[in-house]
Amino acid sequence: MNRALIVIDVQNEYIDGSLRVTYPPLGVSVPNILAAMQAATGAHVPIVIVQHVAPESSPIFATGSHGGALLASVAEHPRSLLVDKTEDSAFDGTVLGAWLAAEEVDTITIAGYMTQNCDEATARDAVQRGFGVELLSDATGTLDFANEAGSISAQALHESVLVVLQSGFAAVTTTAEWVDALQTGAALSPSDIFASTAGARTRQTPAAASQETR
Repeated sequence: MNRALIVIDVQNEYIDGSLRVTYPPLGVSVPNILAAMQAATGAHVPIVIVQHVAPESSPIFATGSHGGALLASVAEHPRSLLVDKTEDSAFDGTVLGAWLAAEEVDTITIAGYMTQNCDEATARDAVQRGFGVELLSDATGTLDFANEAGSISAQALHESVLVVLQSGFAAVTTTAEWVDALQTGAALSPSDIFASTAGARTRQTPAAASQETR
């Protein structure tokens, strides 16, 4: 296993801007992001920092704005690569895929924001490109959403995405568990759809299934 830590969009927009992350609390996710970066440096795991960029007229992540800037503690940490992106996936329209291939990386570990947006998009894209994926559950996060389709709390949104990703797209783990894996060389693995739906199949008796198909 040859890992790289991908730190996605840890920008002021999510810290004190228009998209303040609320779950897990910033007091949890930010220290864990920094802890993961420190552990990666100690284990000689390359760190890629990803920064979302938008036009100067954009209400969020505007080029040159405070919100669009990286959190200072992240920006100041040693890194192997800085990637600017304009889309959700850190692979889309960037050099990330080619750089990972050149470095012979086969597994990426995702930290940063937001869980259901750029984190999930990058994880799914990575799987399609043949990479193993790990995601740090307490070094990622999101906020409440509401629109014409309904509403969902930050906690429910975060946790539901983690369950889906663990069902076959990514090994979802805590930062502490990931740091232990770095030290021992252990591989972390996702589950699969069949195992993830075992409870649903158990609850669905033959009689109930028969009623549902009528």
